[in-house]
Amino acid sequence: MDKKSILGHLERFKSARILVVGDIILDHFIWGKVSRISPEAPVPVVDINHESIMLGGAANVLNNIVSLGGRAGICGAVGDDEMGRRIIRELKLKKIDTAGIIMDNCRPTTVKTRVIAHSQQVVRFDRESKGDIACASEDIILDYLKTHNSTFTGIIISDYAKGVVTRKLVSGIVRVAAERNIPVAVDPKVGHLDYYKKVTVVTPNNLEASQAAGFEITDEASLAAAGKKLLEKLKSDAVLITRGEQGMSLFINGGKPEHIPTVAKEVYDVTGAGDTVIAVLMLALSTGADMREAAVIANHAAGIVVGEVGTAAVKLEQLKQAIKQATIR
Repeated sequence: MDKKSILGHLERFKSARILVVGDIILDHFIWGKVSRISPEAPVPVVDINHESIMLGGAANVLNNIVSLGGRAGICGAVGDDEMGRRIIRELKLKKIDTAGIIMDNCRPTTVKTRVIAHSQQVVRFDRESKGDIACASEDIILDYLKTHNSTFTGIIISDYAKGVVTRKLVSGIVRVAAERNIPVAVDPKVGHLDYYKKVTVVTPNNLEASQAAGFEITDEASLAAAGKKLLEKLKSDAVLITRGEQGMSLFINGGKPEHIPTVAKEVYDVTGAGDTVIAVLMLALSTGADMREAAVIANHAAGIVVGEVGTAAVKLEQLKQAIKQATIR
C-alpha cells in the first residue's frame, strides 16, 4: 500500500453512490461562554452568543459522503413537524432525493441539543422517540431500496437506536445487497447486534465492542479476543474497532488483526466522528479499495473531524492534504 494508490481511491470517490439507511437526527448547538456559577444551584450560567443547526446521524453520514465528492441517497424517518420539514429542506438544497424519507405524525424528529462554552460541551438534551417505526414504514423503505438498488455501489446502516433500524429492515438490506454483490457497512448499537449478521463490516467504538463481546477490553489480548468474537457472532467480512486516541483496530475474517495508529493532532470534539469513519470507509470500499486501505483512509478522515468542534463534514481537499503529509505504512 502506497500513497499513490490511496490518493487514487480518493479520486474515484466521485464515481460512488451510497445509500444511507438509518436514524436521521438534527444536531442543535447553543454556543456561549461561562463567567459565573448560578446562585440558584451549583451549575454554570451560559451567556449565549449564537446557535447553529446541522444535519446529524444518518444525515451527517450522507453529508460526509457528499462533502467528499460522492453521491448519496437516504432512507429514514422524521416527524411531521418543523424540525422534520427543516431536514427535508436542507437535503433538497443539497439536491438529495428525499423520497426515501417518511414523515411520521406519530413520532417527533430526533433533535440533540448541545450547549457549548469555551469549546467544551456543558450539557446535552434530547427530544426523541425510540420506539420502532411501524411495519408499513419498514415496507416503504424496503420498497424504495428494491426500486433503486441498481443505482447504488454500497449501503450504510447508521443505527442510533431511534427506531428506524429493525431486524426486518436489516435482513431485507442484506438480502438485496447480496443479490448485487455490493458492500454493507453498519455503525452499530450493541442492543441490535444480532440484527447485523452477514453484513460486510461493522464499526463499533471501543466501549461498544467491549459490551458486544461481553468483557472489558483492557489490553491487546482482550482486544484481539473481542475482535475475534464479533467476527464469529456476526459472520461478517470484517470488524473495525475505533479506539479514540489509540487509533483503530481492523479484524478481517481469516486474516491477522491490523492496528492503525491515530493521526489526530488534537482532539476537541468526537461528535460525528463515527459518521465520518463509516462514510469514508464505504466510499473507499465501493470504489475498489481493500478493507485495510479503506480503514487507513477512514482513520485520516477521523483525525481531521475530531480536531473541529461540533458536527463536521470532511472535505475532499482536506483529506488529500492530510494523506499527502502522512507516512503511509
